[in-house]
Amino acid sequence: MNFRLTFPVEPLGPSIQITDKVLLSGSCFAEEIGHKLQQHKFDALLNPNGILFNPLSIARSMTAYLDDKRYTSGDLFLHEDIWHSWDHHSRFSGTDREEVLARINASQEAASQRLKEADWLVITLGTAHAWYLKEDGRLVGNCHKVSEASFTKKLIPADEIIAALDNMMHRLFFVNRKVNILFTVSPVRYARDGVVENNLSKAMLLQAVHHLVNKFDRLFYFPAYELVLDDLRDYRFFKEDMVHPNEQALQYVWEHFLKACIQLGSQEVARQVAELIRAKGHRPFNPESPAHRQFLYAMGKRLRHCRNNIRRWI
Repeated sequence: MNFRLTFPVEPLGPSIQITDKVLLSGSCFAEEIGHKLQQHKFDALLNPNGILFNPLSIARSMTAYLDDKRYTSGDLFLHEDIWHSWDHHSRFSGTDREEVLARINASQEAASQRLKEADWLVITLGTAHAWYLKEDGRLVGNCHKVSEASFTKKLIPADEIIAALDNMMHRLFFVNRKVNILFTVSPVRYARDGVVENNLSKAMLLQAVHHLVNKFDRLFYFPAYELVLDDLRDYRFFKEDMVHPNEQALQYVWEHFLKACIQLGSQEVARQVAELIRAKGHRPFNPESPAHRQFLYAMGKRLRHCRNNIRRWI
């Protein structure tokens, strides 16, 4: 008897190679996949604005990169003695306004360059709920723990999501004629929105993404959401908060991502890198023993072989 619903994950037509330049943007799930790519020596730039959850903020950040936007002191606000940007995650925040601006603009510059030369843009959508400042109606990418009374919350309809991403992509394709775009929808449940509200939000995202993927040849979808919610489908694959996938689930998704989205030769390099990472975590009982010296020799040989493979691809 089968006690799990599994499904085939179709491989992409073009696939990501270790020599490709990749830009990832979106929710905390984008961070997980992005860190995996970086760990396995892919050239991946991850979340230049920090974590962004809603598709409108993601689209606006991409437009800012294409416009070579640079932030000024007027774009920051002070809350509880900390300077923040409404467009950026709190990882950029700090007590020194000039340092905050410097970090933001350095990241903007790197993102502008990467987006214009990227082979792949990977976008992970987290929620269709967006927050707007009551005082001026502006969209915010991060609320920075400012009181909820300062915001209006809105569920973005699918047609508005489609329009925002469509406009951004038309501009991007004009500047970068080779870039492919891979969409995922985060399997993280936004329980604070409510269970019904979260499901409605995910439905909006899925409807918008599949509409766009069916419209453009250079757009693709990877079913991270379905792998966790429909295949694994068990709370033992979630962290204690019951909303974030745990390490087992992330590894399961990563293995499918490798097979479906990464070119075969680059998969082999990633496998070799993973072996070296595991070996690096080895703690010998006796560092001076012949067995450990032999282990170090074997690992050195593997490392040189892996480096040669990477150089061959580069």
